[in-house]
Amino acid sequence: MASKRLTSHDVARRAGVSRATVSLVLNRSDSVTIAAETRERVLRAAAELGYKPNSAARMLVSGQSETIGLVVSDPSILLVDQFVTRVLYGIEKANRELGFHVLVEGLESGGRGGTYDNLVESRRIDGLIVVNPRAGDEALIALIETDFPLVLIGSVRHPAEVSVTFGTRGVLSEAVDHVVGLGHRRIGAITFAPRGFVAADARLRALDAGLRKHGLTLEEDAIEDGAFSPESGYLAGLALLRRRPDLSAIFAGNDTIAIGLLSAARELNRDVPGDLSIVGFDDLPFARWLTPSLTTIRTDGVRQGMIATEMLFARLNRRALDEPRVRLEPEFVIRDSTRPMR
Repeated sequence: MASKRLTSHDVARRAGVSRATVSLVLNRSDSVTIAAETRERVLRAAAELGYKPNSAARMLVSGQSETIGLVVSDPSILLVDQFVTRVLYGIEKANRELGFHVLVEGLESGGRGGTYDNLVESRRIDGLIVVNPRAGDEALIALIETDFPLVLIGSVRHPAEVSVTFGTRGVLSEAVDHVVGLGHRRIGAITFAPRGFVAADARLRALDAGLRKHGLTLEEDAIEDGAFSPESGYLAGLALLRRRPDLSAIFAGNDTIAIGLLSAARELNRDVPGDLSIVGFDDLPFARWLTPSLTTIRTDGVRQGMIATEMLFARLNRRALDEPRVRLEPEFVIRDSTRPMR
C-alpha cells in the first residue's frame, strides 16, 4: 500500500464492507445505525493501513471542523501553573484519541466576549471548553444560555452550565481538623488567584467554614491574594507574615503559591514547620520533593480534563448527560510541612 495513495476502497476491501459503510464510520455519521462489530472492524482496518480520511472532505460530509476550542481565562497561567498544564494534557490526550484537534485561545483582557464570539461564529470549532471561568463573565453566561456545546472546568454557578469541578468543603474541613489538632489557632490564607475567580473564592469559603466548626474565623487581615505564580506567593507571603507575624499556619491556595510562601518564610527567618505550618492544594509532582515535603490536597487535573472532553463529546453527539455538573473529590495528604505548635 505504501507505493500508492490509500483510499476508502482499500479500507473497505480490508474490512470486508462497502465504501459507504467506511464513509459512515470514519465520518462519525449517526444517520444510519452500524453494528459495533462492523464499526470496530472498519476502524481496525483503517488503523492497520494507516489510512486517514481527508479532513476537508470529512468536514463537508459531517458538518464538523473536528476541532474544539479551549479558552483559558488568564493566558499567563500557562507560564506558571503546573496544574493547568495537567488539565490541558488531559484535554489534548482525550481529543487525540477521539481524532479531534484543540485550538487554544486566551480570554481577552477584561473578560470581553470577543474571544467566544470569534471562535463560535467563525465555525472553526465544534465545541468549547473554558478553564478557570470568572464569576460575572457576562459573555460566557450568555453562551451558556444558548445551545452551543460548552463545558466549564470550574464553575460560574449557572443552573444551565455543564461543568467539572473539585469539591473543596469536605477536604478542607479535614485539612483544618488536622491543623487545629496540631494546636494552631491563628491561621491565615493566600489565594492562588485574585478574588473573583470562582475556585479561589470557593476555597476561601470552605476554609472559613472549616475554621468556624472549631470556633475560629478567617480574619480579613489574615488573607492575602496571590496571582498564580510562585513570585506572587512569595510577595503575598512577605506581606502577610509582616502584617500578621502571630500566624502559626497558612493555607496556600495551591502548591505553586506554597513554593513562594516557603521562600518568604525563609527570608523572614520563619522555620517551616517549626515556626510555621503550611498546607498547599493540588499535590503537583514537585510537592513531595520540596524541603520540607508539602502537606497538601491531591487533585487529578489530567482526569478532570479528560472527563470534560468526554462530556463535551456527549454534547456534540446530542447524548444526554447523567450528571451535567460533575464534582470530583480530592484527597488530603499529610507530609512534613505541618507540625504541632511549639
